[in-house]
Amino acid sequence: MRMTVEFVEETEIVKKMKDTMGEDILETKIPRSRRIFIYVSKNAFKKIIRYLTQKMGFNHISTITGVDMGERIEAIYHLSHKGRIELSLKVQMPKDRPLLPTITDIIPGAILYEREVHELFGVTFEGHPDPSPLLLPEGWPQGVYPLRKKWTIEKIDKVWKGGR
Repeated sequence: MRMTVEFVEETEIVKKMKDTMGEDILETKIPRSRRIFIYVSKNAFKKIIRYLTQKMGFNHISTITGVDMGERIEAIYHLSHKGRIELSLKVQMPKDRPLLPTITDIIPGAILYEREVHELFGVTFEGHPDPSPLLLPEGWPQGVYPLRKKWTIEKIDKVWKGGR
């Protein structure tokens, strides 16, 4: 006999998000127990973060990751609910204009993660209180975002040594 596992709490969270945010929720996935992926529109991103933290209890951020998707950059906000459910909120933006509003006013702990994604992927977080460099060495070339696919070790080495 084959057993089916129901993700009741996860399913309820996804349903509530879809009911509340409507078309701003582009896609959802529950790949397994305690894990949710939600793809959201860029325009509603901050409103959705606020809702998740203030109304749904997703008030801990473990990190923000970036992904070079080719023509777009994807930012993934990894949030947790009482240490039991992990939710990855995914938002994409054009690579030639990678802008998102900061969430440091909602989740102060995002301050370093946003700086890291800015430095490594070139995403500008509008309203960020301290966009100063965090990881890369002093004198790092402007516009060189080392985790974007266009930058190989050889290209970075050439630009880095050429500017020194």
